[in-house]
Amino acid sequence: MASSPVISGDNPPIDSHHALIDYFATGEKPRARFRIGAEHEKFVFHNSDLSRPAYAGTDGIEALLKGLTRFGWAEVYEKGRLIALSRDGASVTLEPGGQFELSGAPLETVHAIAAETARHIDEVKVVGGELGLGFLGVGFSPLWSREQTPVMPKGRYNIMRAYMPKVGNLGLDMMLRTSTIQANLDYESEADMVLKFRVSLSLQPLATALFANSPFTEGKPNGFLSARANVWTDTDPDRTGLLAFVFEDGFGYERYAQYALDVPMYFVKRDDYIDASGQSFRAFLKGELPALPGARPTMDDWGDHLTTLFPEVRLKKYLEMRGADGGPQSHINALAAFWAGILYDQTALEAAWDLVKRWRHEDRLEWRARAAKTGLKGEIAGRAVTDWAREALEIAEAGLKRRGLLSESGQDESIYLAPLFEIADSGVTLADRWLEKYHGEWGGKVEPVYQAAAY
Repeated sequence: MASSPVISGDNPPIDSHHALIDYFATGEKPRARFRIGAEHEKFVFHNSDLSRPAYAGTDGIEALLKGLTRFGWAEVYEKGRLIALSRDGASVTLEPGGQFELSGAPLETVHAIAAETARHIDEVKVVGGELGLGFLGVGFSPLWSREQTPVMPKGRYNIMRAYMPKVGNLGLDMMLRTSTIQANLDYESEADMVLKFRVSLSLQPLATALFANSPFTEGKPNGFLSARANVWTDTDPDRTGLLAFVFEDGFGYERYAQYALDVPMYFVKRDDYIDASGQSFRAFLKGELPALPGARPTMDDWGDHLTTLFPEVRLKKYLEMRGADGGPQSHINALAAFWAGILYDQTALEAAWDLVKRWRHEDRLEWRARAAKTGLKGEIAGRAVTDWAREALEIAEAGLKRRGLLSESGQDESIYLAPLFEIADSGVTLADRWLEKYHGEWGGKVEPVYQAAAY
């Protein structure tokens, strides 16, 4: 069994339960310092046969990472293996199946996010082109089975792969075959966090519907518009979902901390990853963790543990919006714009709360399930889903216009909502479009999506 190393003075063991709660308070920022972080994953594939590349090899993921260093990215290693890159507050990281992720820097405007994303995609296309690799923007791997998907050499993923089948049926699909877009946003105070959490958690199924883009599995329609969203319903009930307690009286930092303490651990990171899967962080606080007896956690351990929670909205030192499928460049910008418009303008935030505050938890659960299955079709709470979508988009648009942050050409951030308005007005998601082509001009084949949805 691994032993615990000496903890340095600048990262001492946690000395009180209140320190766990204070962790979230340290994320509070004045409105002038609010930033937006955009993250997106994409599937890498060999142009020759559409297969997903392994980590090693002259045309593998490692070669792709090394090729990007010409653009000023610094290398990040784990046990001698190149696993990530960093530059100017942003990072390029690997998901378990080699999904290639840009975790963007915290930026002031959606215009800046659009520029950052465009630069990254240009860079990966240059290097990928040299290696014979393409990049696919959908939410679920359209062709390849779990067994056909290479696994990346990161210690935490080995632990998660062993644990996932014990708690759900689709956790390995989540790890190996899904791809997502996220937006990360700040809060000013605990009360501000609570309102933003409630609004964004309520509207997360709407994001799932608008961004639905994963209708294929192993070469055939899978019965969902967002198979990625459906995967999360059978991954691990301890750490996923819509978190009913967020809407209860008294919700705040302490209640979220209690929830996090109740979620079983995956690992402890010391010199290596120590398998603590299924064990209790509460026991860790007492020095009674079976995987590391006598050791007590640091704030870094608490931060690591919080990253292993996967609700539809996740609290760290900011709020993460986790409901959208991977998709095209325009959708990366649109997700950031949608949430900034709603959450960063007080009038918009209050209007969005008025829109959703009468919803019961059963309504939210129903919408979540239906969004994965049917996207924008049908009704929820007696109203057409497209009407809910249109009103939420209008709230976001007004919020962005009031923000008044202009591009060099004088346009405000609401321009990035255009693809979402098109989807809401038509009721036709990207997944619907791919299915129409599959049953029509593609002749029952999914391979053409690798061209149609490539970056």
